Formats: sequence, C-alpha cells, structure tokens
Amino acid sequence: MANYTAADIKALREKTAAGMMDVKKALDEADGDMAKAEEILRVKGQKGVTKREGRTTSNGLVTARAGDGEGTLVEVLCETDFVAKGERFGALAEQVLTQAVATKAADADALLASTLEDGKSVKDLLDEANATIGEKIEVKRVSRLEGEHVVSYLHKTSPDLPAQIGVLVATTGGDDTTARDVAMHIAAFSPSVLSRDEIDAATVENERRVAEATAKEEGKPEAALPKIVEGRVNGFFKENVLLEQPFAKDAKKTVGKILDEAGAQATGFARYRVGS
Repeated sequence: MANYTAADIKALREKTAAGMMDVKKALDEADGDMAKAEEILRVKGQKGVTKREGRTTSNGLVTARAGDGEGTLVEVLCETDFVAKGERFGALAEQVLTQAVATKAADADALLASTLEDGKSVKDLLDEANATIGEKIEVKRVSRLEGEHVVSYLHKTSPDLPAQIGVLVATTGGDDTTARDVAMHIAAFSPSVLSRDEIDAATVENERRVAEATAKEEGKPEAALPKIVEGRVNGFFKENVLLEQPFAKDAKKTVGKILDEAGAQATGFARYRVGS
C-alpha cells in the first residue's frame, strides 16, 4: 500500500484542486511521492483538456481593478463551486486580471492572445490550469473603462464563494464616493444601458405594441390607452436604464438626479454576474 496520509490527500487536493479519487489514484501510482503525484495529475489532466472543451462552466468569479482613471473587469469561469472557492483558482484569476490591466485588454480574445513574461500566452496558461485542476476554465468576459473617476465594486452572493457580481463605473465630476454608490446600485439593480438613447427604436416600439395589446386584453378604456401605454413604456425604461432607475439609497430620486446633485455625470459602466 502506498505510503501517504489523509493530510497528504487534503494538501494535494488544495494544491491542485483535483477530485479526491483522482488524488488518491495519483498518490497510489506515485507510491506516496507528493511531487510525482502532482506531475501525474498534471499529465492526466493535460490529456483531458480537449474532452473538457464542451463542458459547461457555470461557476467561477469576477475580479476587478480600478484607479488612475481606468479600470478592468474580468470574469473567469470553471465547472464547480469547489474549484471556484479554491486558492489556486483565485490566484489564477488574479494573474489573468494583472495581465489584462498590463495589456489594457478590452475583450477576452485580446487578453487570451496576449503574452506573459515567460513567453506563454494567457490561453496557454488556462490550458495548463485546465490540465492541473481537471476542470474547464475560461475567461468569459473582459471590460475596460477610462474616465475622470473609475471605480470598481465586487459583491459576494454567498459568504463561502468569491465575488459573483462585479461592476465598473466611469464618471466625470463628483468624486469616487458618488461613483462607488452608483456602482453598488448597479450591482443590485442590474441596468442594461446607461441612457435610453442606447436602446434601439425597434425594441422601444415592440414594448409599446406589447403594452397596448396587454392593456386592450385587460379591457382598459380606449381613451385611456395612450396614457397607459406611455406609462408602461416608461416603466420599461426605469427597469433597464441606469439614469432613470430609482436610486438604491433614496428611491425618491433617480440615479441621474443623484449624479446631478453631486455635480457628476456617468460616462459608462460594466456589470457581470457569474454565469449570466
């Protein structure tokens, strides 16, 4: 019987994020040699990289960095929450974020193609992580913002998981406190656009048609239809447009009003929720 302990299994699992049975098999094959077992896991993992390409990645984390008028937000995904909350995955995500900041990457493709100091690409780094950890790992999304003030906000939806929601906000005027309050609002209320001008006319017209058809189905008076339809379309804007949403800390005011009172203007934002 191979010479290893339960503590060795635990240590190797934490180091590689591999499954318990895979770790035990590797230790058996390596006759308890930790370094050799880790190598075995890596080799076997590398053989399975192609097989894992079709797997679903619905767990992971978002991470961000902001300062000096710029900010970067990255979503890194994996298959299970066990891997997502592991130190190895967290360290990998921070390495990916650091590279995104250094290269000013504005999308995932640019980041994956960029070269690290050791000559490997970020894609190569992820392939190695796929092999070692034994799960599909991917950089799903990357956003970069520039502005007078750029702040980031990360939110945990569960205390035992890394941040699942991440936000970047760029503003002019005002201060970082106002921008951070808006970032927290975005995390909670998930607007889809900054202003109603960003919603295409076809979408608005479709909302108008649906609102009118619904009102008629409800038996509303013909004379009241224009006002009802307008009210429901405005409700659509309030749900989706950041500047028109009731502010999280004071629902009597819109986000736009809060920014105006602070002498600020939002120029852009990005919001990610893991897996959505």
